[in-house]
Amino acid sequence: MKVHSALGPGLLESAYEACLVHELKKRDVKVISQVALPVNYDGVTIELGYRLDLLVENKVIVELKAVEKVSPVHQAQLLSYMKLSGKKLGLLINFNVMHLRDGIKRVVL
Repeated sequence: MKVHSALGPGLLESAYEACLVHELKKRDVKVISQVALPVNYDGVTIELGYRLDLLVENKVIVELKAVEKVSPVHQAQLLSYMKLSGKKLGLLINFNVMHLRDGIKRVVL
């Protein structure tokens, strides 16, 4: 909320990501950004360039967006990342909204 309050909507996703990482680290929350996510297929690990925006406390995948409207494909992307990583909890956060509470979607497998 603090990041959105300070920056408002309209910036690139990367700006929100960097500021959110900064805020979480200030609070001693373990966060890793741009975590590589390989695909395991037919017993082979394949690096395809998929990346988690944020992995918080090694438990929660945070997928950040700065789009006019979150579409079903954005939620599908988060669900796919959750399945591939084995993580059960995800947050889809769209910063391009007037009130951040309207841009947060919690996803549980």
